[in-house]
Amino acid sequence: MAHVVASPEINVENGVTVIALGSAYENIDDFLLQALRDILLEVSLNAEPSRIVLDLSHTRFFGSSFIEVLFRLWNRANARTGGQFAISGLTPYCAEVLKITHLDTLWQIFPDRAAAIQALAEIPAK
Repeated sequence: MAHVVASPEINVENGVTVIALGSAYENIDDFLLQALRDILLEVSLNAEPSRIVLDLSHTRFFGSSFIEVLFRLWNRANARTGGQFAISGLTPYCAEVLKITHLDTLWQIFPDRAAAIQALAEIPAK
């Protein structure tokens, strides 16, 4: 039986590209990550504007492979003119993972999507 992976919801809100991972991404295992990696990296290259918020409010678990994808997403977004990257809606476990790895000091992290969009929308273009 073939697995069908739900695509993330991608919208532009107030000049910010928002990638929302729905309930299908509660546990980002290797199978889900395979398809998700390509989508996220494509968005990081083509998003207009290149201000990106990744909404992880439905994600309860991710591992080191997903962190590597996040790092690449952040790198690609920042390499573009005016590029910004933020994460919103971290659940306690996911927030703890980023804190332990000190990535919470590298990436902009917001409690919810609205706060992240507001912060990125207010940053002057480079």
